[in-house]
Amino acid sequence: MGAANPLAAGRRVLALGRELGLALKVAVLTGDDVLDRLDPKMPTIEAHGAPLGEYGELVSANAYLGAEAIVPALATGADVVITGRVADPSLFVAPLAYAFGWRLDDWERLGRATAIGHLLECAGQLTGGYFAEPGLKDVPNLAHLGFPWCDADAEGNGVLGKVPGTGGALTVRTAKEQLLYEVTDPGAYVTPDVVADFTGVTLCEVEPDRVAVAGARGRARTPTYKVSVGYRAGFVGEGEASYAGPKALERARLAGSIVRERLADELPDLRLELIGVDACHGTDFGHASPPYEVRLRVAARAASRELAERVGAEIWALATNGPAGGGGFRAETRERIGIVSTLLERSRVRPEVTVLEHDRETQAA
Repeated sequence: MGAANPLAAGRRVLALGRELGLALKVAVLTGDDVLDRLDPKMPTIEAHGAPLGEYGELVSANAYLGAEAIVPALATGADVVITGRVADPSLFVAPLAYAFGWRLDDWERLGRATAIGHLLECAGQLTGGYFAEPGLKDVPNLAHLGFPWCDADAEGNGVLGKVPGTGGALTVRTAKEQLLYEVTDPGAYVTPDVVADFTGVTLCEVEPDRVAVAGARGRARTPTYKVSVGYRAGFVGEGEASYAGPKALERARLAGSIVRERLADELPDLRLELIGVDACHGTDFGHASPPYEVRLRVAARAASRELAERVGAEIWALATNGPAGGGGFRAETRERIGIVSTLLERSRVRPEVTVLEHDRETQAA
């Protein structure tokens, strides 16, 4: 939870502890910030593999650290461990490896622990959050959704559960959805700890809200860390207006065509959406019934803030210069930080653990 400044987060935790009368020991993991180790010529891992320098000014670069970096923080005996960027499953792999004394090249156990970590990493998604669909996948009491836990053994197998008396549901179906979440290749899920293989995973409901997980495997980790790189990507200008009543759709389309005609020469990268009609899928799929209310959204990317602000100006102009019956006008301009990824050799990343205790800061051995 340290985000861009883990040490500041650690100091804040220490201060909160003092306010509560608690003498805390906090270990802070840093070293994920690798901006000074990037070369603009390094290729990205996006589809076309363009070099980093083609994207613009780089402003951040954070390597996804893993259990190897977190275990030394646990070994300090700290009450709280705070990290910068780490891979989500590693937050669970590290405590398992530390508690059971696993070697960090025990690929099979690390693969099984990664399956547990991946199931737990999004909390309420395992217990019915982002799963529910009324009438098809009903989930009880979502307003009081319970978070999950796992009772794991020394081999890396476990039984998933959720806090008793809470809402939600933990079933084979919710676990299957979460297991496949964000996994491009279930047979080769690359993390900083291991290349995990989920193709042999078994999920078995052993009692209500209890699901056993076993069967994941693993093989040697890669020699690189994935690095998430932020770059200045210009500005986004956007604006919205609502149209309601008879012919709402026609009036919204007319408003959009006016804005497009006025901005097309200056802002060719212009997007128009009719929320309630085509915003999600880009089409209305031929629905015959026109909506009674529609919200027009216009957005454009621009190199400068001044140019991006033109979008909002034209939206506000619709109040007197556009179709009848518009309302709820809104405009916003913001800087855009783009994200791309690259790979960096592990040898070039230097994780460090700092222990904060009683106003002292020391480097862990």
